[in-house]
Amino acid sequence: MPIIEISSLSHPGVEIFSTLTEAQLRGRMECGRGVFIAESPNVIRRALDAGYEPLALLCEQKHITGDAADLIARLGNIPVYTGHRELLATLTGYVLTRGVLCAMRRPRLPEMEDICRNARRIVVIDGVVDTTNIGAIFRSAAALGIDAVLLTSGSCDPLNRRAVRVSMGSVFLVPWTWMEGSLADLGKLGFRTAAMALTDDSISIDHPALRDEPRLAIVMGTEGDGLPRETIAEADYVVRIPMCNGVDSLNVAAAAAVAFWQLRAPERER
Repeated sequence: MPIIEISSLSHPGVEIFSTLTEAQLRGRMECGRGVFIAESPNVIRRALDAGYEPLALLCEQKHITGDAADLIARLGNIPVYTGHRELLATLTGYVLTRGVLCAMRRPRLPEMEDICRNARRIVVIDGVVDTTNIGAIFRSAAALGIDAVLLTSGSCDPLNRRAVRVSMGSVFLVPWTWMEGSLADLGKLGFRTAAMALTDDSISIDHPALRDEPRLAIVMGTEGDGLPRETIAEADYVVRIPMCNGVDSLNVAAAAAVAFWQLRAPERER
């Protein structure tokens, strides 16, 4: 594969790393060329293991025979751009990623019915826009046995560069797609729905009926406004995490981790 040494971030082909915004990278999907950026060797390895297609690599010179050596051997005939640390460090956040970035093709997302077909526990992310929270939710989902992730159109893109980084590549480990329709559509797929919200008629997260559900969709909303009223009204259960010391709620990523563990399917017991 060609290894191309660059002396400027304006070198042709490098704009995919240096100047294109998240929206511009994502917008290439219109032509079937949507792109996202994976950072750090471990995250890139997870993406490759999951079958994602690499388009170009950018790394510090020392990583050609170091941290990126095994990656380069796997990448096939794609350009590998390299330069001095001082030049590449001008990319925002670059020094924090162990000096390796990979531009990758966005996959064709599966249909909701397909990823839910054999699932026992799924999460619906409704209107969560913070990239850090999205990444953390995916990491917990992968670690705690969630089978699939559905996101409403108002939520942050899981392949946002920061979301991928925060997830430590877990966005590549759990099937996900955008959700169209309402919670009623999940009912048609055999799921009962549990909206995580603080209401007068909510039940505690340790209620035995929840663990006994064969198929359960856990619905998480944004921290500020929470879930929309119509979503709460449509859910089969409204569920709260009991709080102490006058604290009213947890960060959505922390609440998701608690919910995933407490509401795990019975066969997930260790």
